[in-house]
Amino acid sequence: MLLEMKEMEIKTERTDRGHGSPYDRGTADSWYGRNPRPHYFEGETYYSPKVEEKDMSKKQISEYWAGYDDNEDDPSMRKDWG
Repeated sequence: MLLEMKEMEIKTERTDRGHGSPYDRGTADSWYGRNPRPHYFEGETYYSPKVEEKDMSKKQISEYWAGYDDNEDDPSMRKDWG
C-alpha cells in the first residue's frame, strides 16, 4: 500500500520548489559544495527516479540554476564540514 501511494506522488514535470525539485537540488548542490549538475527527482529524493539534465526541460534547468545561484548568493549558506 505504501509503495502504491509513493507511486501516485511521482511527478513527471517538476517545476515546483519542493523537496527533490530542480530548484531544491540546485540549492543542495551549492550547500554541500558539489559541482553543479542539473538534475532532479520525480518524487522523494533518492527514493524515486532521478532525471538528468539531458531529459530536463529548459524551465527545469532554469529552476535548478535559480536554486544554485540563490544559495551561492548567501555565503553563510554552506555546509560546515568542520
